[in-house]
Amino acid sequence: MNPISNYTQLIKSEAKRLGFLSCGISKAEFLEEEAPRLEKWLNKNMHGEMSYMENHFDKRLDPTLLVPDSKSVVSLLLNYFPAEIQNEESYKISKYAYGTDYHFVIKDKLKHLLNFIQEEIGEVHGRAFVDSAPVLDKVWAAKSGLGWIGKHSNLLTKQVGSFYFIAEIIIDLELEYDTPITDHCGSCTACIDACPTDAIVDPYVVDGSKCISYFTIELKNEMPSSVKGKLDDWMFGCDICQDVCPWNRFSQSHKEPLFNPNPELLSKSKKEWEEITQEVFQEIFQKSAVKRTKYSGLLRNINFLKS
Repeated sequence: MNPISNYTQLIKSEAKRLGFLSCGISKAEFLEEEAPRLEKWLNKNMHGEMSYMENHFDKRLDPTLLVPDSKSVVSLLLNYFPAEIQNEESYKISKYAYGTDYHFVIKDKLKHLLNFIQEEIGEVHGRAFVDSAPVLDKVWAAKSGLGWIGKHSNLLTKQVGSFYFIAEIIIDLELEYDTPITDHCGSCTACIDACPTDAIVDPYVVDGSKCISYFTIELKNEMPSSVKGKLDDWMFGCDICQDVCPWNRFSQSHKEPLFNPNPELLSKSKKEWEEITQEVFQEIFQKSAVKRTKYSGLLRNINFLKS
């Protein structure tokens, strides 16, 4: 086995041992096709108040600006589909936020993987990314054959669905590169038809400023009256477009204990959420991604839903 092939297999085997669902690798190069798409999306203000999306335009498209002399983008998927979901009569939280904040869980695994690469292969420079830097995660994952980007703009994988996190390690090591797979959305429009706020404005194009996740997490001002009665009881995030996707029939529950929710999260009634105190919020969401919206933000969302 040649060294490049050997290194590739080593990395993929260790990724599997660390609990990642899958690992794909693509060449670190400028994303030529994405440049006009991203520019058009930003020019149409589909990012709403998410002004950070306007920053580092070049870095979003060129990994060599993030990691000098980078050769490979190692993309990884980590399943978060829960074994149990919330009381269906209650206010809802997106499944990705049930357990410990994924940034901490995945960052830890990526650190292990990068250390492993440096110990086993030698002097390799790289950086780990988890949804907190100007990296087009879904595009890199699709380029490395881990799935295709569906009409709801999420990455989809046959026999797996879409309930997983995407992360990357960008390194200055040449590896064997995977190839993209074909699109399997076909004529299905389930996600487009189901979105209560019409955020999927065209197949494969999501207006972020119309998304329920945007209203309940990113929007810092008051909720617009135009979405009254359209948030479908989501108080943090939204899973509608994924829940209705036929490919998610194949979703299987994760095996990561840190993603298991506080039992209170699953059982609370609407009335109990409406009466939540700062102390109970801290207790349930101590290490959760829900802390991003803060107690005041969650309360604003709940009050809007019940009014």
